[in-house]
Amino acid sequence: MTVSVCPPSPMVTQPYRIVRVRKETYDTFTLELQPTNGAAVLSFAPGQFNMLYVFGIGEVPISISSDPTQPKKLIHTTRAVGTVTKAMRKLKPGDVLGVRGPFGSHWPVEEAMGKDVVIVAGGIGLAPLRSALYQILSQRDKYGKVVLLYGTRSPRDILYRRELEKWRARFDLEVHVTVDRVTGSWLGNVGVVTTLIPKAAFDPLNTVAMICGPEVMMRYTVLELHKRDVESENIFISMERNMKCGVGFCGRCQFGPNFICKDGPVFRYDRIQEWFVKREI
Repeated sequence: MTVSVCPPSPMVTQPYRIVRVRKETYDTFTLELQPTNGAAVLSFAPGQFNMLYVFGIGEVPISISSDPTQPKKLIHTTRAVGTVTKAMRKLKPGDVLGVRGPFGSHWPVEEAMGKDVVIVAGGIGLAPLRSALYQILSQRDKYGKVVLLYGTRSPRDILYRRELEKWRARFDLEVHVTVDRVTGSWLGNVGVVTTLIPKAAFDPLNTVAMICGPEVMMRYTVLELHKRDVESENIFISMERNMKCGVGFCGRCQFGPNFICKDGPVFRYDRIQEWFVKREI
């Protein structure tokens, strides 16, 4: 007899244990989580997010940064900027977090098969894009050229340093990293991430672009991609901001007619272009 198991309700918090904490930068850290006994394994698509709950403090939406092909290892990278994330930074291996999700839309990794892929990340925006890159690289032969363009404020703000080095060593992945200002012994590119777009090798008429970072960075990235003749319908952006409930109840993340947590966070650019260019929204 086959017994069907219903997925957990999005309003039910699952207990996950922290198995590893890694400091990425002075204010950014990564948590690796695994389900405790009885907790459901949450399969997810690249670009989706979870609501993470610190018991007695509160919860916060954070994108999933792990490999979708290994759902038992759940990874989240975040910056300590508020009450919940500052409390989260104090947690240690063995501590338990509440997890509910996954929520939201995802990066078009399957739709991009057979095409070139350009991934543009600004600052901590690399975290929501990492799962998409994992999945693309796991099926590398199904894509054309794959390009990663990553920009941060300074060398000390660079995420996933060891992984970036491994990616740069691959012959089937083009990686460019830049910083806004030079510190220390940095010898790489200097300038905003959009300055890397003219250097990247891809076919604009057969390219899917995925962008995540500060809104001003994404706005200018779209303009530069348009200069390379990449169509708006082939540009996707992640609009993570002001999310609170994860299911569209509270209305905190309303963006024009959309709710970021329910209709996003990943949007095809031509579908939100009208609202994205209005800075007061």
